[in-house]
Amino acid sequence: MHKTVTSGILLTSFAYFLFSLQDASVKWLVVALPVWQILFVRSVTIFSLCLVVGGRPLLRASHRSPVLKPLFLRNLLLLAAWLSYYNAARDLGLAELTTLYYASPVVMTILSVPILGEQVPGYRWLAVVVGFIGVVVACGIAAKGLTLSLPVYLALQAAVFWAIATVLLRKTALHERTQVQMTISSGFFVFFTALAMPFVWQPISLVDLALMAGTGVIAGIGQFAMFEGMRRAPVSVLAPFEYTSLVWAFALGYLIWSDVPGSNVFVGAALIFSAGMIIIARERFDRRLRVRT
Repeated sequence: MHKTVTSGILLTSFAYFLFSLQDASVKWLVVALPVWQILFVRSVTIFSLCLVVGGRPLLRASHRSPVLKPLFLRNLLLLAAWLSYYNAARDLGLAELTTLYYASPVVMTILSVPILGEQVPGYRWLAVVVGFIGVVVACGIAAKGLTLSLPVYLALQAAVFWAIATVLLRKTALHERTQVQMTISSGFFVFFTALAMPFVWQPISLVDLALMAGTGVIAGIGQFAMFEGMRRAPVSVLAPFEYTSLVWAFALGYLIWSDVPGSNVFVGAALIFSAGMIIIARERFDRRLRVRT
């Protein structure tokens, strides 16, 4: 497999692990604190880290960046995705919510064709489908069934918004360095979430502040890995690896909340792993074939 694609897969997989860790942190904090407040502190932390690393030159580069407007649109989509997701979470169980939200890699693969002009071979479609089946099995959703309702619609809407935002990330990632994109994105989120602070802010302890700031550090590293991964590999290659975050979610649930996975989780995890291996094996085969010819 091409070294650039390999590093893109590794960085993206690492990013999804960190995002799972972030979600676990938010799940811990959201019991007592508003989501808006958590996102505000998280965004301020990431923005501050960017300033510490890049300083004023980074701010000037961000102000003049050609991807300023596309990133504004992307962050609006991300905000809409999170609002939809957390509203759906009030009425849907974790299994149903996770399964519906993981429709996003399928949407990402579909959108990569008209928006990015990517050629999506059959084996990539196969990997996406196998991974999604793995999510369905792991969540035990097959035996429960779902009917169309507002929460279901919101979860699907979140998946679509996230997929569009991710495809846009690939488009902007090719035209701007990662640090600039992170500065712009975190700056927009500081602005968006700050608008809600006068209405939702609650007094917090130093421990809670440290936890929220730690969540920001985790999210910042995850964003860096995600942006870099998107620069190095096509969306249709990376899409199935989003499913790996489900495996991390179950692992963290066991370690933090002692949630014991059922046998279906291990079967689903094996399918998710297989989806990734389909991509890796085929990309490696194509690489060897190109070298020989």
